[in-house]
Amino acid sequence: MIEVAGIALSDDLLPRWVDWLAPDRQPFYVTARQAAEWDLPVSDEEPDPQLRDTYHSYAVDGRLRCAWLPERAFSAFPRKVRAGLVRAQVVHERGAVPVVRAWRGVLGEAIRVQADGHRFVWWKSLLRDPEVLLPRIVSGEIGVSRHAEVGADVWRGAERLLPRARELAGTFPEGSGPNCFGTVMAAAGIEGAESLWMQREPFDRWLDESTTRGGRDGVPGTVLVWRSADRAVQHAAVTLGAGWVLHKPSQSWMTPRKVRTAAEVLRATRTAGWRLQRHTLQR
Repeated sequence: MIEVAGIALSDDLLPRWVDWLAPDRQPFYVTARQAAEWDLPVSDEEPDPQLRDTYHSYAVDGRLRCAWLPERAFSAFPRKVRAGLVRAQVVHERGAVPVVRAWRGVLGEAIRVQADGHRFVWWKSLLRDPEVLLPRIVSGEIGVSRHAEVGADVWRGAERLLPRARELAGTFPEGSGPNCFGTVMAAAGIEGAESLWMQREPFDRWLDESTTRGGRDGVPGTVLVWRSADRAVQHAAVTLGAGWVLHKPSQSWMTPRKVRTAAEVLRATRTAGWRLQRHTLQR
């Protein structure tokens, strides 16, 4: 059994991770001028939810053109073009463009000559040992879940208010979409919420119906809610008791439903303009 971030990974999930990190065709975002100069086959094709999160396509300027290239086509370009393509992804804030120096010792010279010698992109040819590489790639993004450190007495104490928390803690989703709001609602007993890309409005309605304002971090059932200056909810987590917190950092396929201490979660979610509210679950 392979462990990623302290979580046992199912056998069928690893091959899907390979496809989501290094699809047979991947998007390269370029300006119209770059597309013409490099003779790229641009299209209006949109990434699916998994690739959207791999490549952070929601952060890319919508005015750019997108060229979907397989590895063979990418590798056939002169090195100058490959270097320009990869540098453009960094400039345009596309994801999954790692630094050569961080991986050269593991992957060898192939990544140094792939593009400009400083950055590279993932292809399946680089992922011949996914059992070794994928845990390192994903763990580097998310940190370790500490659910195994939570005592049996804590889980028992949380069960009345959070009947599904233990079931969900230390699990990866089946793909992109499931997020922090659905994780909190599912832990509190809302069936199916853990599989949804839960939106702000239904989460806020659930908060109004199921909680009262105020709460303490050291007891089970305190819903931690972060809001931006416009009062839109941005993130949520829920306390398990004894200083432990369950949350899912994002809607990405890479982020699990993990357990951290309250101090760790508060530190990780500190964002300019966000304010923290506390709500107490009612039964």
